[in-house]
Amino acid sequence: MLFSERCSGCHTLSAAGTQGSANRELRNQGPNLDSRTETPEDVLFAIRNGGFSGAIMPQNIVVGKDAEKVADFVSEYAGSDVSQTAAPPASDESSTP
Repeated sequence: MLFSERCSGCHTLSAAGTQGSANRELRNQGPNLDSRTETPEDVLFAIRNGGFSGAIMPQNIVVGKDAEKVADFVSEYAGSDVSQTAAPPASDESSTP
């Protein structure tokens, strides 16, 4: 799997069985992808540009169709530890004047 081969050293993603082996106290540790959602476009941007904050991630760690596959995989499985509300909580109409 491409994600495991190229990204597991810095990124945690349970679906890939990775836990990011880099020291989490250092800035070179990539984000824990279980704790945030990602779009394919954002993942591709990060792959092509070395991340979002200071180009810490190597640029073009995967390219072409492989980059698209990694982006689709990450966007599908990222955020497994995030609880999202599909809609705002319903208001209590009985308290409306």
